[in-house]
Amino acid sequence: MRILYAIQATGNGHVSRAKTLIPYLQKNYEVDVLLSGTSSDIELGHPITYKYKGLSFVFGKNGGVNFWQTIRQINFWRFVRDVKQLSLKDYDFVINDFEPVSAWACRFKGKHCIALSHQYSLLSRNAPRPQEKNILSELILRYYAPTSIGYGLHFKKYDSNVYLPIIKEEIRTKNPTKKNFYLVYLPSFADEKIISVLNKIYNINWIIFSKHTQKKYQIGNIKVYPISSEFFNNKLVECKGVLCGAGFETPSEALFLKKKLMVIPMKNQYEQQCNAVSLKNMGVQVIYDLNHDMIEVIQNLNKSNKIINVDYQESPKKVLNRVLIDYMKKTAKNQMMFWISCSGGIVSMI
Repeated sequence: MRILYAIQATGNGHVSRAKTLIPYLQKNYEVDVLLSGTSSDIELGHPITYKYKGLSFVFGKNGGVNFWQTIRQINFWRFVRDVKQLSLKDYDFVINDFEPVSAWACRFKGKHCIALSHQYSLLSRNAPRPQEKNILSELILRYYAPTSIGYGLHFKKYDSNVYLPIIKEEIRTKNPTKKNFYLVYLPSFADEKIISVLNKIYNINWIIFSKHTQKKYQIGNIKVYPISSEFFNNKLVECKGVLCGAGFETPSEALFLKKKLMVIPMKNQYEQQCNAVSLKNMGVQVIYDLNHDMIEVIQNLNKSNKIINVDYQESPKKVLNRVLIDYMKKTAKNQMMFWISCSGGIVSMI
């Protein structure tokens, strides 16, 4: 069988997950890869068959999505052209990690498309949401990359088709330590903004991973490094705790490693607002801005010894097998019902 694995490359989580899952798929399937989006810092490590601009969100430097930049860089007619031109006739089905070009191509061309993403879990009514539900954001979650069947990933198993986070081997196989520093990953804030707050907290050593620099530098108790997947993973394993956005990948890995965790959800980013509610319900400390008023609160990260216990032990291979087996069963059942329906129609006609 031949499948297309379609990946959203806005942010690093989707690419990181695909990098983990593709080798397992390649043991049983011929796999082609489609990538759309512009802001991932991680190399996939696999040949890319199709690459599109897609529909990407642009992160600003003030703690959230830059709406104006996002709107300015969207080329809707190019997106429509890419959807029309993407040929799917050689694929048995498509696995989709919140990627819009392949999702809409599948919808228009009648191809099975399986969602396997964190975003799909947010379609469950049981997944936590902010008190003020955002209708536009809910519609984006549902129609940005629509699929015929789906499986979600979340911090907790909120529904029958929602699985716990897939932890990559580079993290799963390491023995965590607690060296004297905290890791910071806040890509929607300017480095200067982060440093202006954290350098007021003198009793903590910080290592910041930044999308906005190409070389490392140090200011007092703060070291700043450009994004490097391997180095980031090593420091995540070694740190005392983590201060990061309310995305999915980094908080999941921090919880798996039993690190102290504090998150700042991006402004104007509904997925992260939902994640923040879920994490807060689990006992993770959530703050909603990075400024000097938050210095005392951030200091509590070092004072606290609170660890959130999670059980993210299931291997990526098992999660993938369960998803594909369930998909095959549902597809076979639908085909059988279609055959019975057609047979009944023929009998009644006779």
